[in-house]
Amino acid sequence: MSAGERNNEVDQEDIQAFLAGDRGAFERLCRRHQNKVFGMCFRLLGSRSLAEEAAQDVLVKVYKNLHRFRGESRFSTWLYRVTLNHCRNVQAYRARRHEKRHDSLDANIEDDEGGTRRKELADDQPDAEDDLLLNERLRLMQAELARLDPIWKEILVLRDVEGLSYEEIGRALELPPGTVKSRIHRARAELKTRLSRRLKGDAQ
Repeated sequence: MSAGERNNEVDQEDIQAFLAGDRGAFERLCRRHQNKVFGMCFRLLGSRSLAEEAAQDVLVKVYKNLHRFRGESRFSTWLYRVTLNHCRNVQAYRARRHEKRHDSLDANIEDDEGGTRRKELADDQPDAEDDLLLNERLRLMQAELARLDPIWKEILVLRDVEGLSYEEIGRALELPPGTVKSRIHRARAELKTRLSRRLKGDAQ
């Protein structure tokens, strides 16, 4: 049995226990998946505060609707779909409120202590030129990923960040496998084009 299959088996056990009245089973389910939910919300919404609120809302929705999970796919796949749909709703609401905006590459972000810091990636050897170059390219990639249209961003996050299979992505997005593959190809091409333009602009 693979790790994924074992994890799904444990999820199923906790789901059944929760539906039978064991509230502690839901807490165990949350502990296993809350970091992934927050990570997806953060990458799709681009804001720590929005992601924290969205992740909490997703877990509340799961709590209220877990009885609707039919077990036709892995619980994690169902959870991805719930998370995606909620983030779409958040983005739509912010667009209606004219609050949607792109973060500046030079903007500060909030840290865990409530302060602010410059956007940067961890660097074990900050004086190493190669590491600095790699970190800069990763930073640019993250920035351009955040600027992608949601249709491309979602599928890249699921495939290249979360590592889902084509089948799992198809279930999460309710798309046929052929569409999943073509969208991934187009999304990667779009991200590559945006990165190329940015790197050329920085080189000038």
